[in-house]
Amino acid sequence: MAILAMANDLRELRERISKIVVAYSRSGSPITTHDLEVDGAMTAFLADALNPTLISTIEGQPILVHAGPFANIAIGQSSVIADQIGVRCSDYHVTESGFGSDIGYEKFVDLKCRASGLRPDAVVIVATIRALKMHGGGPTVKPGTKLDDVYTHENLPLVEAGCQNLLAHLDIVRKSGVQPVVCINHFYTDTDEEVKLVRKLSEQAGALTALSKHWQFGGQGALELAEAVEEAVKKPNDFRFFNDNSQPIIDRVKAVAKEVYGAGDVQLLPEAQAKLDLYQNDPEIAKLNVCMVKTHLSLSHDPDVKGRPTGFTLPIRDILLYRGAGFIVPVAGDIKLMPGTGSDPAFRRIDVDVETGRIHGLF
Repeated sequence: MAILAMANDLRELRERISKIVVAYSRSGSPITTHDLEVDGAMTAFLADALNPTLISTIEGQPILVHAGPFANIAIGQSSVIADQIGVRCSDYHVTESGFGSDIGYEKFVDLKCRASGLRPDAVVIVATIRALKMHGGGPTVKPGTKLDDVYTHENLPLVEAGCQNLLAHLDIVRKSGVQPVVCINHFYTDTDEEVKLVRKLSEQAGALTALSKHWQFGGQGALELAEAVEEAVKKPNDFRFFNDNSQPIIDRVKAVAKEVYGAGDVQLLPEAQAKLDLYQNDPEIAKLNVCMVKTHLSLSHDPDVKGRPTGFTLPIRDILLYRGAGFIVPVAGDIKLMPGTGSDPAFRRIDVDVETGRIHGLF
């Protein structure tokens, strides 16, 4: 998925696929798909997949759907190709970087922008009053359980405390030299005073703000957001990366940990240190992009730590190597590297009538 997202064209897709390491020889040399002579067949299978899918919103706005690697364990972006098409076919092209600015946007800047040559004109940070309350110390939210009343009733102290998390994300965006826009994704339970408080704190931090009610009114409810974005793209832009690819691997890891996450230091556990020593001594590997792995539920590596943690030590327990995608992947904290399903996934109820061909259970 990451290879598909990063490829600029069919030639690059073919090249990346040929670099996938499937095993190591007894002497420790990597064995690639090219060595096994299967890279051509693999590319043939994916040749049509290189084309984005064009769909539309219910209001007729075109959408390119292409790739979806999660940002907590991969790059977390729509494809480079979809963005290249979008910027050529529209006055404004909106692309998503998965999860928060600490992982999604950082990877958009340091990985996707490097690969594509494209640069953002503005960045929209989507915030909800409920999420801010959680980061301000609100009760734990668990799927399948009743939402605590604090999330549906006015609580200005929790909102104000939670805005520290939002301000951290604004700081991250500003460090990339791009103008941020805060989109307050409105719930019907949000009060005017809560919205006013988020506006005030965001604007004091130098962000443009907009209240969006697209869930209720569709595109008409997002006009304020559209106008804020239109204003933001006219602001001065001094785009820059978060880390320098000419630096040693560990220096790039520390740059992201400290400047983006707010960590005070990085600790390499023994397995990670051994791999770092190996990779840093290989010039071909040492120049690959760093793609961090960590939880999306916190600015830190600990999903239970909310708000704006600072000064913590970021533990790196492993460093993986994805040659096809072109990534060195430091793994921070205890995180599963495969997306999981719920205890009762919807696919159990989806089937097809073999007599009529009709699919049931989707809705």
